[in-house]
Amino acid sequence: MKRIAVFCGSSNGASPMYIEEAKSLGKEMAKREIELVYGGSCVGLMGAVADAVLENGGKAIGVLPDFLAEKEIAHKQLSELIVVKTMHERKAKMAELADGFITLPGGAGTMEEFFEIFTWGQLGLHQKPCGILNINNYYEPLIRLIHHMADAAFLQEKFRDMALVDATSAGLLNQFNTYKAPTVKVFLNEQQT
Repeated sequence: MKRIAVFCGSSNGASPMYIEEAKSLGKEMAKREIELVYGGSCVGLMGAVADAVLENGGKAIGVLPDFLAEKEIAHKQLSELIVVKTMHERKAKMAELADGFITLPGGAGTMEEFFEIFTWGQLGLHQKPCGILNINNYYEPLIRLIHHMADAAFLQEKFRDMALVDATSAGLLNQFNTYKAPTVKVFLNEQQT
């Protein structure tokens, strides 16, 4: 795996564990020579993971919409900063560059990024691993929701465990090495034929 896109908050969060584990992920990625692709910001968990990658000799590629670059939150020390016009272009570029995706704690924007890439995986638009770094059990409600969707038959059973979950960076990256994408989503009219 050459590059991983990381989705995470532009805030630090309430617990110092969030920043510590974001740094741990960055360090682990640099150690494994995995390049970071992320939102390009210097603040919050985004800045922490990028700083850790760079401080440990790794490469960090930021993808930032121009309206956010104008607010001076662009990370100034990145290996590469790609400025795009829209949030849609940002996500598309990150997906194009990445061989896998990791979601750290974050808010609505992080959830939107996670669910879009998760959905694209179901539809067969990519076969790349999607992981959740469950720092301090932050994502327990989301994990329960995914299982609830499967139990209620709104998520096909084969996608129940498509999002890999671990509490440690090393454990999650190890799971990426053995990931096998599920087959593409079957639609209702296909099931009836």
